[in-house]
Parts: sequence; structure tokens; C-alpha cells
Amino acid sequence: MSKIFVDACFGKETPYTPVWMMRQAGRYLPEYMAVRAKAGNFLNLCHNPELAAEVTIQPLDIVGVDAAILFSDILVIPNEMGMKLEFLKGEGPVFDKPVKTEEDIDALIGGEEAASKLTYVYETIQLLRKQLDEREDNIALIGFTGAPWTLATYMIEGQGTKTYNICKKMMYSNPTLLHKILRKVTDVVKLYMEKQIESGVDVVQIFDSWAAAIEPSKYDEFSWKYMVEIAEYLKEKYPHIPVIMFPKGISAFIERGLVYGNFDVFGVDWGTPMAMAKEKLGDKYILQGNMEPCRLYSKEQTTACVEAIQNIMGGKRHIFNLGHGILPDVPVENAKHFVSECKRVSKK
Repeated sequence: MSKIFVDACFGKETPYTPVWMMRQAGRYLPEYMAVRAKAGNFLNLCHNPELAAEVTIQPLDIVGVDAAILFSDILVIPNEMGMKLEFLKGEGPVFDKPVKTEEDIDALIGGEEAASKLTYVYETIQLLRKQLDEREDNIALIGFTGAPWTLATYMIEGQGTKTYNICKKMMYSNPTLLHKILRKVTDVVKLYMEKQIESGVDVVQIFDSWAAAIEPSKYDEFSWKYMVEIAEYLKEKYPHIPVIMFPKGISAFIERGLVYGNFDVFGVDWGTPMAMAKEKLGDKYILQGNMEPCRLYSKEQTTACVEAIQNIMGGKRHIFNLGHGILPDVPVENAKHFVSECKRVSKK
């Protein structure tokens, strides 16, 4: 039996527009917090297939979404490339030795060796595949990765940043070095996504969370072309697996008609007008998104936005989602309301 989410990714007719939320397995759910406490910390949770599978499934039963997204973190990739990762309270992810030189890049583990170290991710997927196949609701499983640029920003800066000045200094003063990092990361990501598919995911999404840090004229060179390369590698080998691209904050890039590549779904962030995305991309790609996550604080504002998006998209070539991740203090009832409203307005 077909999965509604996979059908929607390929533009097939569905009984309603499917819906899921970025970060749906997360801190707004008390059940998630209980499992995370049991794990001891965030990274332990990522490394424990049984617990990671448990929190992946939670939003299906609690909130009613139409797809499960693998619980993991984008930074497990540089971690397994040999960079020591810690999540510090109040600071977030931190690498103790950022990449600064060509020697640092050469010292990173690459290719198949790095991708093969992410066994806990593949084991989580295999567990989830078994659990989801035993259910009767035909829920799709989404695998994911960070885009090479987003991963590289953490690797070069050593942690999250508001200015990206170390990355950008490299971009403008030593672009060859930055491209060398991006190439090494891209080659690992391709194999990592391939192994996720072989382990049992139905769909993959590439997150470029820090896309907006790059000026539009440089975006293709330092990010998009690498994302497209990954997508094309996967689509050539696995044409039956939908690929979703989600670059956050690049409305200027979209407006100028610069989005291209062999993928299926384009994730629209909340800062990009849905009507503009439809005009520029709606014929080429299925669109996903794009409610402002903070609307979830108000049921009335949620309904108004869901109805507005439905009016623009007309229930065709669309997947409901937020325009970025759900925030930790959103009431669970409001998340449920969003999901049920998406189904209500789009029911055929």
C-alpha cells in the first residue's frame, strides 16, 4: 500500500495534503524529555538506536503527523570525521579543534571510512523500518543530512555563530581551502545518505540551515551546487526515493530563478512568500511549508495561516510543514491543532 507522504512528494493525488513538522521529535513533548533524561544527554540519545527510534515514533502517536523523521543530529557527520563534539548547556554544539588549515582538512576521516562509522544511525533506521512496517497507517520515514555548507560552518567556526566571520573570511580570502572542506564533506554526505536509504528510509531531506549566511551571488558556488550534486547522485541510484531540499532564508535566490537540480520537493522557509515560491518553482517541484513556527503559540493564527497557504496552493503539489523547526515551549495541544487543521482544510 502506498504511503501518502511519498505519493505527495511525487505529486500524486492524495486524500488530503500530508503534514509533518521539522523538529517534531523534540523538547516541546514531555515524553521526549523523559526519554532524553533516561539517555543522560542529547548525544547519548543520538547514539542509542532503541531510544532514538522511540522518540522518532512519539509525534506520530501524540501529534498525528504523516511522516516520521529520523531522530539524529546533522553534526554526527563531522563528529565521525574525527572532530570531537560536545553539547554544552547554554552554548549548544562545540568542536574543541575547529578546522583552520589544509593539514586540518587532510587529517579528517573521509569517504567510506567516515560514513561507515555512523552505524548507530543505520541501526536506528533499521529498527524504525521494522516498527513502522508493523503499523497499519503506512507512515513514511524521512532520513536527513545537513548540507555541506551548514556542516562546514560548524567545523570552521567550532560552534554556532551569528556572524560566520571565520567561514566568510575563508570564503573571500581563501576560497580554495573552503572548497576543499566542502568537497570532503560532500563525499561523506553522499555515502551517508546512500547508507540511510539502504537501511530503510523512504525519503531524504537535505537541510541548509545556514544558507542565509551566504550572499545570493555566492550561494550557488559555496552551497547549492554541492546540494545538487548530492541530490543527483541519490536520484540516479534511487529514483524511487524522493529528495527534499531545504535551504533556509534564500528568497532572493529563488526570486532570481536560480534554483535548479534533480530533486523532488523544495522546502519553503517562513521568510519566503509561498505565492512567490509557487510562481517560481511550483511547476518544477512539489513545495513544502511554510508556516512561521511562532504562529503555533496561537491556535487562531495557526488556522489563519493554514487556510492562507491552502488558498495559495489549492491542495496540489504541496506538503504542509513549518517554515523552520517547532520551538521547545509550544503547547502540545497547539501542535495537534496545526496538524488537524492542515488535514481539515485540504481534505478532498
